[in-house]
Amino acid sequence: QVQLVESGGGLVQAGGSLRLSCAASGRTLSNYAMGWFRQAPGKEREFVAGINWSGGNTHYSDSVKGRFTISRDNAKNTVDLQLNSLKPEDTAVYYCARAYSNTWLGSVASWGQGTQVTVSS
Repeated sequence: QVQLVESGGGLVQAGGSLRLSCAASGRTLSNYAMGWFRQAPGKEREFVAGINWSGGNTHYSDSVKGRFTISRDNAKNTVDLQLNSLKPEDTAVYYCARAYSNTWLGSVASWGQGTQVTVSS
């Protein structure tokens, strides 16, 4: 059973940056695509970014494209999300997610517990 633990959230001013990290235990992530989602208060959880097993293919929502970058280090069993040019509307709990397969198709097999990102104006 894989456990995903996010870290790196916090409070930042608009225009600032944060780097979120997702560490896995219990199973190697190298065989799986991974993703990041977020959920703002009163809103549904939404897809932010996905990456295939090798890191060779990435996908982003239109709202974060060009500002966020997803990456992975299979040797360290981690997946990161670099958040740049943050906006108040990026405020949300960010969740790490593991896919069922090595390609990001949108279905999530397991979730982390989430890390809060708050962007002040």
